[in-house]
Amino acid sequence: MSDKISYNQRKELPDSVFGLPQRREYPMPDAAHVRAAEAYFRYCPGRLKPQLAQAILSRAEQLGVSVESPIIRKYAGK
Repeated sequence: MSDKISYNQRKELPDSVFGLPQRREYPMPDAAHVRAAEAYFRYCPGRLKPQLAQAILSRAEQLGVSVESPIIRKYAGK
């Protein structure tokens, strides 16, 4: 998958690959999108940052991606 997801591709993604599944935001179907979610983390509403941080770290582990951001680790409690 490229770094862009079409509307139809996004519609087909399972909730489990979204950083915020209840809002279907921050899709992470592959390593490139995990890195994109890490880059866009700062735009996430504050109250949702812990949930997104945990999702990024979890999905990164599944895909073998290294997350270097200390901010994401802090919000995830790691």
